[in-house]
Amino acid sequence: MKNENDPLLQSFKLKHLTLKNRVMSTSHEPAYSEDGLPKERYQRYHEEKAKGGIGLTMFGGGTLVAPDTPAAYGNLYAGDDQIVPHFRELARRVHVHGAATMCQITHLGRRTSNYAGHWLPVIAPSAVREPAHRAFPKAMEDWDIRRIVSAYGAAAARCREGDLDGIEVFANGHLLDSFWTPAVNRRTDAYGGSLENRMRFSIEVLEEIRRQVGDDYIVGIRMMFDEALDGGLQFDEGMQIGETLANTGMIDFFNINRGHCATSVGLANLIPNMGTPQAPHLEFAGEVRRHFDLPVMHAARINDVATARYAVKEGLLDLVSMTRAHMADPHIVAKIMRGEEDQIRPCVGMGYCIDRIYGEGEALCAHNPATGREASLPHVITRSITPSRRVVVVGAGPAGLEAARVCASRGHEVILLEASSTHGGQVNLAAKVQRRKEILGITNWLFDQCQCLGVQTRFNCLAEQESITELSPDIVLIATGGLPHAGYLNEGADLAVSSWDILSGTVPIAKNVLFFDDNGQHAGASCAEFLAQSGCALEYLSPEMMIAPDIGGTNHPAYLKSLYGNDVTITLNQRLTGITREDDGFCATIYNEYTDQSIQRRVGQVVSDNGTLPADDLYFDLKSGSTNLGEVDQSALLAGTAQNQVNNLEGTYQLFRVGDSVTSRNIHAAIYDALRLCVAF
Repeated sequence: MKNENDPLLQSFKLKHLTLKNRVMSTSHEPAYSEDGLPKERYQRYHEEKAKGGIGLTMFGGGTLVAPDTPAAYGNLYAGDDQIVPHFRELARRVHVHGAATMCQITHLGRRTSNYAGHWLPVIAPSAVREPAHRAFPKAMEDWDIRRIVSAYGAAAARCREGDLDGIEVFANGHLLDSFWTPAVNRRTDAYGGSLENRMRFSIEVLEEIRRQVGDDYIVGIRMMFDEALDGGLQFDEGMQIGETLANTGMIDFFNINRGHCATSVGLANLIPNMGTPQAPHLEFAGEVRRHFDLPVMHAARINDVATARYAVKEGLLDLVSMTRAHMADPHIVAKIMRGEEDQIRPCVGMGYCIDRIYGEGEALCAHNPATGREASLPHVITRSITPSRRVVVVGAGPAGLEAARVCASRGHEVILLEASSTHGGQVNLAAKVQRRKEILGITNWLFDQCQCLGVQTRFNCLAEQESITELSPDIVLIATGGLPHAGYLNEGADLAVSSWDILSGTVPIAKNVLFFDDNGQHAGASCAEFLAQSGCALEYLSPEMMIAPDIGGTNHPAYLKSLYGNDVTITLNQRLTGITREDDGFCATIYNEYTDQSIQRRVGQVVSDNGTLPADDLYFDLKSGSTNLGEVDQSALLAGTAQNQVNNLEGTYQLFRVGDSVTSRNIHAAIYDALRLCVAF
C-alpha cells in the first residue's frame, strides 16, 4: 500500500502542472529515434516508466533545433513540423497513465561532427575545438545568431503543439553554455567579454521561446553551475548566471549539473559510474536550491531509493531524477507504493547504457534486456497459459539465474543446479576489482528473485547426463558458462596464466608481468587493473589501437587512471604470438603486423585474456536425448513464440543453452538470451 508520508510520493506543483510524485527521469538520448523522430520504440520506452508510476519522464536528450547541429548520439530533430504528430502520440501514451512528459531542446554547437548530417559547418561562439568530438567549429556570425535564436523558438512551439507539458533548454556543454564559459567564448563583440555579454545569446533564445510559446507554458533550463574546469565557468559566475535567468521570469525550473563534458574524463565525472560515490553532486545541487525560489531537479548517480528519498526529505531537491535507475527498473515508483522496495532491480552503475550510444548506436541496460525492447519483451513476466512444466537449469551465473527467474515467473517448476558453493558465475570474478564490486548487485538480485519464486537451488552439484535425466525434466537449460580460452599462439599457450587464475587468487602474481588482452572488454581491463594494484611491474599488451575498445568512453577513464597511476606500460598494436620457458621466467614473442617484425620480452609471468570457450560437454551429452536435438527455432525466438520443433521423436525433453555456454559474450547478452527464450515457455 502507498505510504502517504513518503517524501517521494508527495505531489508537486510545477507552475500550473501538478506532478503526482517527486520522482522523475531527466532528458537523455537512448538513440531509439528513427529518422530523428520518436516513433513506437521511443514512445514505448517512456510509456513503460509512466506505467511504472513515475511522475515526470523527460525525453529527447538534446532534441535538435536546426540543420547545422547533426545528431551525435541518435538525437531527435525538432527543426521541422514532422515531429509534432509523434510528440502527440508520445504524450498520449504517457498521459493516460497519469504521468507528465517534457522535451529537452538544444543546439549541440561544437559538440558534434563536421562530417555528419548535412555536412554544414559546426558552429560555436569562437573557433575553439571540443576535444571529445574533434570538430573545428566556425565562429558564429550575426546571421548565425539570428537564425539559431529563431530555431529555438520554433522548436519550442512544436513541443507545445505536440501536447507536451513543457520544455527544458539544455545548456551544459552545448551552444548556450559555450557562450557562457570563458574556456570557449573568445569573442570581442556584444556576445563576448563581460558576463552580461556572454549571456546575451541565451537571453535572446529565452525571449524568442517565450514569444512563441507564451508565458503560461513550462520552460526550464538544465545547466552547469560549475564546470570544474581550469579556465572554465566557476561557481560564482554560475550562480550569477542563475540569478540573471531567474530574475528574467522566463524560466520555471533549474536542472542542476556540475562538471563538463568536453573530454572523456569530464564526461565520466559528469555521468559517474560504479566505483564512484553515490550521488556525488547532490549536496552541490542542494546548495544551489537553497539560493533560489525556483524548483530544482538533479540527476547524477542517484540510483537507489534511499538516496532519492533523502534528497527530497532534506530539501536538497524538489524533484529527484533516477534516470539510469529507471532503465534498470521502470517500475520503481509502483514498487515503492506496494511496499516492495526490496524487489526493485538495481542500477549498478556499469555505464553500459551510455557507452553503447557511442559504440553501437543505442542505449541498453546491462541488467535489464527488456529496456528499449518493450515492443517484444515484457518488464513484468506473466504466468503461462500452458500447463506447468519441470525445468532444469544448469549453472547459476547471469544466464542461468535469469532463465530460472523467468521460468518460475511463468509458473513452471524450476530446479537450478550449480557446481560451486554460490551463485554468480564470472560476475564474482569481475567483482574482485574493488571498484567494480557493485556488479554483484546483478546476480544477487536475480538470485533473490529466484528464492522468492520458489526455485529449488542445489549448490555443490556437478550435473551429469544421468543425474539430469533422473529428474524427468520437460526442459533442460544449459547455462554452464565458459572456461578461459588460452588463445591461438604459435607455441606455449599452456604457459600463460589466465585472468581467472589471477582474479580468483589461484595463481600468485609474479613481480614482472606481461598481460596480453585479446578480449577488448571489461574482463581484460579489470584483470590488468587488479594486477597493477598488486604492485607488480606490469606491461599491458593489446593488438588494438586502444585498450579495451569495447568498454566505452565513460568507463575508460577509470581504468586509465588506475593503470597510469600504477606506472603500467601500455603497448598497443602488437600481438603475443608465443611463449617459451626460461630458467628465471618466460620469454614472450611479440609481433607487430605493421613492421612485420617480432621482438622478445623476458618476464616473470605471462597473463592472458582471450575470452572464453563454451563449457559445453554436458550440452552435447544431453543432445541425443532431446526432442529438438538442441536446435533453436530462430524465427520463433525473434517472434517471441514457443519453441515447438521436434527433430527426435524418441526424445524426452527440450534442450537449449544460453549465455557463454554458447559462445563468449557479455552479461547483457547472457541475460537477454535467457529472457527472450524462456518468456515463451
